[in-house]
Amino acid sequence: MTQSQPAAPLEFPPTLREVMLRGRWIGVLVLCLVVAGVFAWLGQWQLSRAIDTDPPPPGATEQVRPLADVIEPGQYLPEPLGGQKVTTSGEWVAEDFIVISSRFNRDEEGYWVTGQLRVAERTSIAVALGWAPTREKADAAAEALARAEGAPVSLTGRIIDDEGVEVPPADDIHALTRMSPAALLGQWHDVEQLDMYRPYLASLTAPAGLVDIDSPAPAEKSPINWLNIFYAAEWAIFAGFAFYLWYRLARDAWEREVEEFEDSHT
Repeated sequence: MTQSQPAAPLEFPPTLREVMLRGRWIGVLVLCLVVAGVFAWLGQWQLSRAIDTDPPPPGATEQVRPLADVIEPGQYLPEPLGGQKVTTSGEWVAEDFIVISSRFNRDEEGYWVTGQLRVAERTSIAVALGWAPTREKADAAAEALARAEGAPVSLTGRIIDDEGVEVPPADDIHALTRMSPAALLGQWHDVEQLDMYRPYLASLTAPAGLVDIDSPAPAEKSPINWLNIFYAAEWAIFAGFAFYLWYRLARDAWEREVEEFEDSHT
């Protein structure tokens, strides 16, 4: 009698869990954990920047402070100090009263008269002294200021960030429409080795012939920066996507093996 052969064992395709537990995919999971950890750290960093734990007290910008206590020449103006009231003193450079156009006082367009104020030896700050409704009045005020004696003056105003440089029109390369100390520097006199403040000072009181510049207190800002919170949420999504990518790659590999198994058994 012929002895019967044992039946061949049944073969089954691997399960998704078995594929995920293979060394290759565990290694990919570890890499995804590292990437997700980096994303989580970036999200936490954004959150730490989103909430100001030490905001300036309400009305801080309305307390008049010495200019030298707020900012040094050459420094950028920190955001919380924009619009801060400061006081300083110095002497005008008579040749450097320059008119800037396209300046609005409330809803009326006009001109600013600006000047170079020497607050210390070889140190200057750009000052917006006042507003005029017409170019003729602005020029007349600038000429009157230039003729005045070089006696020391004291000013109180708001410290405001540079508005940026704008390309002048071709027909008047000296025309200015923005209050930019960097642009004014190119037209000032006696500027060799001059230390200069990056922001400018908007005087609260205009000299004779000009109108006070409308310069209200800056709006109180929320201690929460929603843009940083949005970025933190983005990093959290990226971290979750790293795990989804691992799962999707492992599942695709498992589905291919299942298809190959089914094809080999048909």
